[in-house]
Amino acid sequence: MSDVVSKSARLLQSIRDLGSCAVAFSAGVDSTVVAKAAALALGQQAVAVTAVSPSLATGELEQARALARQIGIRHETIATQEFDNDEYLRNRADRCYHCKTELYSQIDNIIDRLGVQVVLNGANVDDTADYRPGLQAAAEHHVRSPLADCGFGKADVRELAAYWELPVWNKPASPCLASRIAYGEEVTVDRLEMVDRAEQFLRGAGFSVVRVRYHKGDLARIELPPAELEQLADDRLRNELVAHLQELGFRFIALDLEGFRSGSLNSVLPLDTLQRRP
Repeated sequence: MSDVVSKSARLLQSIRDLGSCAVAFSAGVDSTVVAKAAALALGQQAVAVTAVSPSLATGELEQARALARQIGIRHETIATQEFDNDEYLRNRADRCYHCKTELYSQIDNIIDRLGVQVVLNGANVDDTADYRPGLQAAAEHHVRSPLADCGFGKADVRELAAYWELPVWNKPASPCLASRIAYGEEVTVDRLEMVDRAEQFLRGAGFSVVRVRYHKGDLARIELPPAELEQLADDRLRNELVAHLQELGFRFIALDLEGFRSGSLNSVLPLDTLQRRP
């Protein structure tokens, strides 16, 4: 813990040196830690900004509002228009670039009204070693990544979140709903709603870590932690799940026996794509 406390002091100072900031705030553990640090370092000169669009999962906006109140940071919401961008809808490997470009552009549009000078995100050191096209959008918009700059990996972020008693310290990763749509399949509001409602059903059945991936032909590929796969062998739950997902519009329902893997859809991308860095 002493190492994380030491890093947190550097984090607070690095944000304090900015004078004012807006935090791109999704209510995930990374952006929540940055928002908490910004509130501690800058008080009313910090604001958290949450994007609202059909790609936001059920409950995430409400949690963002509750966290902002707990942290004591100003909170703004903005409507992003990524669905007006054909490049986003085509859902190629760079979809996240177009989404983040829209987010940062919208924040830039109101930055004077917010009364801040710098935009921060929640990227950490581990993100810089992964395929994250959104980091290119951040670089183009001069968005700062204080966690990465101060050497925080994901484990460090969770440790600091627990130290600061933030309730999301152990929250599973919660990327936008569009990340569940297989590359090459068009992103539509209907498909995002199908995925969202399917995941909500599984969470209601007791699965806290879950992904429902949409594949061609209205196929749902369900990912759960390997230790929990056996639970879906229960006939009652399995039948209820199949009936519910078919009602949502899925024609085929498959359980991925390899289990949950964050970013599993990236496995189909060419190696040269995965090796690109901003």
